[in-house]
Amino acid sequence: MTTTTAANTPSTNSPAPAWVLPSLALCMLLPSLAVSSANVALPTLAQAFGEPFAAVQWVVLAFLLATTALIVAAGRLGDLVGRRRLLLAGIALFTLASAACAVAPSLPTLIAARAAQGVGAAAMMALTLAFVGDAVPKAHTGRAMGLLGTMSAVGTALGPSLGGLLIAGLGWRALFAVNLPLGLLALGLAWRVLPAAPTAPRRAGLDLPGAALLALTLAVYALAMTRHLGLLPLAALGLAAFIGVEARAASPLLKLERLRDRALSASLAMNALVSTVMMATLVVGPFHLSRQLGLGAAAVGAWMSVGPLTSALSGMPAGRLVDRFGPQSMARLGLMAVAAGCALIGVLPATLGVLAYVGPLVIVTPGYALFQAANNTAVMAGVAGDERGVIAGLLTLSRNLGLVTGASAMGALFAAAGLSATFAVATGLALFALALAKRAA
Repeated sequence: MTTTTAANTPSTNSPAPAWVLPSLALCMLLPSLAVSSANVALPTLAQAFGEPFAAVQWVVLAFLLATTALIVAAGRLGDLVGRRRLLLAGIALFTLASAACAVAPSLPTLIAARAAQGVGAAAMMALTLAFVGDAVPKAHTGRAMGLLGTMSAVGTALGPSLGGLLIAGLGWRALFAVNLPLGLLALGLAWRVLPAAPTAPRRAGLDLPGAALLALTLAVYALAMTRHLGLLPLAALGLAAFIGVEARAASPLLKLERLRDRALSASLAMNALVSTVMMATLVVGPFHLSRQLGLGAAAVGAWMSVGPLTSALSGMPAGRLVDRFGPQSMARLGLMAVAAGCALIGVLPATLGVLAYVGPLVIVTPGYALFQAANNTAVMAGVAGDERGVIAGLLTLSRNLGLVTGASAMGALFAAAGLSATFAVATGLALFALALAKRAA
C-alpha cells in the first residue's frame, strides 16, 4: 500500500501528545460498553414495557444495525469535513442519545434513541482508529492499536457485569444514564487534546447515493444474518448496485481500485474471518458450559469472562511486540495461536470439564489481540492521510460483519453439529486467514 504522510503527522520518534491516547481509548471503550451492557437489560425491558422478547431485542439490533450500516460513510465524511470535527459530533450525538435512552417513555422511543446512539458510535469507532495515524508516531502505532484493542475488550468484558449491577441497584435507566458523565468526559478530552486532521480536497464531496446504497445493503445483510436468511439475495443485489454506482461516481465513497490492493483486501478478509471465529467462542461458550457441562448462570458468566479478560491483559504487550518485530510476522503468529486454540477446543476430551473449553481460550484470545494490533497497524500505516477515515471504517466494518456472521452461522452450526464440528470449521477459517497473510506478505 502506498503511504502518504500528512503534514501534521507526528515525527517517528516523538511521543504522542499527553492525553491523546487516553482520549482515543475512552472513545473506543464507550461503544463496546454500549453493545455488551444492553444485552443483560432485555429481560428487564420486556417486563418494564410489557413487550415480548422479539420486540425488546431491537434495543440491541437498532444499535448494531446503525453502527454497521454507517461506519464506512462516517469514516469518509470525516476525511471530507475533518476527522476531529466529526469525532466530536459523534461523541456529542452518542451522549445525547444516551440521555434520550435513559428517559425514554416507551419502547419505540428507546429503540429510536439506541439507533441514534449507534450513529454516534459509528463515527467514534471509525475515526478513533483513523486518529492513530494523525496523532501517534509510527514507531508507537502498534502499542496504540494494542491499547485500543484492550479498551474494546475491557468494554466487552465489563459491560454485562456493570449492566447487571446498575439494573439491580438503580433500574434499567441507569444503564444508559451512566454514559452521560463518560460521554462528557470523552467530549472534553477530545476537544482539548486531539489535533486537527487534514481533510480531502474541497472539490470532493460525499457520494450520497453510494453511501445510502451501502448503508441499506449492510443493514439488509445484518438482518439476514440475525433474522431471516431469505434476505441474503437482496443484500447481494444491493452490493452489485453499490459497485455499479461507485464505478461511475465522480467522488466515490470508496475507490474500488483500493480493493484491488492485495495487502488491503487480504487484511479486510482476515479481519472478517478471525472475528467470525471469535464470535463463535462467545456464542457457543455459554450453551456448551450450561447445557453440556451443567454449570449455573453465575459460573458460566465467570468462566466466560476469562476470554475478554485475557484479551484485555494481552492488548498492550501485543502492541509492543508489533512495534518491535513488525506487523506482518506478528499477524501470522497471532493467527497461528487462534488456529491452535480452536483446534484444542475441538479435540480435547470432555472428561477435562470446563478446562477443555476455557483453557484453549487463554491461547485464542491473546492470539486475537496480537493479530488485531498487527493487522490494524499494517493497514493504517499504509494509508494516505485523506483516506484514513474511510479505510478505518472498512476495517471496523469487516470486524462487525465477521461478528454478525459468526453469531448466526457458527451458532447454527453448533446447534446442528455440536462443539467439535464448530471448532473444526473455526480452525479452518483461522488457517485460511493465515494462508491469506502469507500470500499477502
